[in-house]
Amino acid sequence: MSILWEKCQTWRWLVRRTRDSKPFFLAFATICGVVPGVIGYGVMQLTNSRNPQLEAQLRQNARPESIMMGRVNQERLAEYLGELQRKEDTNDRYVAALRGETLTRTPYQRIQPVPKQNPEAGNQQKNTTTGKA
Repeated sequence: MSILWEKCQTWRWLVRRTRDSKPFFLAFATICGVVPGVIGYGVMQLTNSRNPQLEAQLRQNARPESIMMGRVNQERLAEYLGELQRKEDTNDRYVAALRGETLTRTPYQRIQPVPKQNPEAGNQQKNTTTGKA
């Protein structure tokens, strides 16, 4: 910034005006925030395509992993929204995640612990790979 201060008269004027005048500072800050937002919104609207042919072509050329992940995400979202619609308590999801557990789809066995790795089995694998028993 010191290079701008030393070389650019406009920058010095801008710094002085924003320092001395609170309304000018607020107007400048608003312009710096609103103008890029409006430009970004305009670009997004111009580049967003609602072309059914393009969407069909993209779906047809999708990789199997992408299709599977889309289906899985759709199922998870439907399950979660169904729970919210039925006003079920969903806090157990977060409690289970904090404990390192995962949830199943069966309602009476929702919380299942993550299997812990046996440290002795890990040591036996190391010993067999190094040739020591």
